Amino acid sequence: MIDRPEGDDPLALEQQVCFALSVAARSVVAVYRPLLEPMGLTHPQYLVMLALWQHAPLSGRDLSRLLQLDPGTLSPLLKRLEAAGYLRRERDAADERSLAVTLTASGAALRSQAELIPAAIVRRLGLPVADLQHLHGVLTRVIAAANRPGGEQPSEAPGQASA
Repeated sequence: MIDRPEGDDPLALEQQVCFALSVAARSVVAVYRPLLEPMGLTHPQYLVMLALWQHAPLSGRDLSRLLQLDPGTLSPLLKRLEAAGYLRRERDAADERSLAVTLTASGAALRSQAELIPAAIVRRLGLPVADLQHLHGVLTRVIAAANRPGGEQPSEAPGQASA
């Protein structure tokens, strides 16, 4: 056994970025759950609706890219949202290979209920909006770094953390 000073274990669970991200994601999604249930939405379905409220109509390919979901994961979400009457999936008349996703009147109307969610989340988390905006920026950079092709390293690493 190797003797290490306390807090110097590179495999300490509580020091792992992946652990903190995983627990934070599950915890935040749980905060959304009671707000989404009355709307008949799961969190992944809510993300689909957010993309459509902002950009509809969208091709299935564009929706997949926006949400960073593979088509096999997105397809069942779209089927359930279509069954709920919130969207329509139709073949694009200009390109039969492409799927066009559009909101129904019911799906568009659901937006007014959803507009209350961001403020409710901020209240529930009890964190300053500036902290949440900063966190969003940091997470956006983490996503970009994780998605860099071939594990390319940036020219300068501004600090180290366990991964």
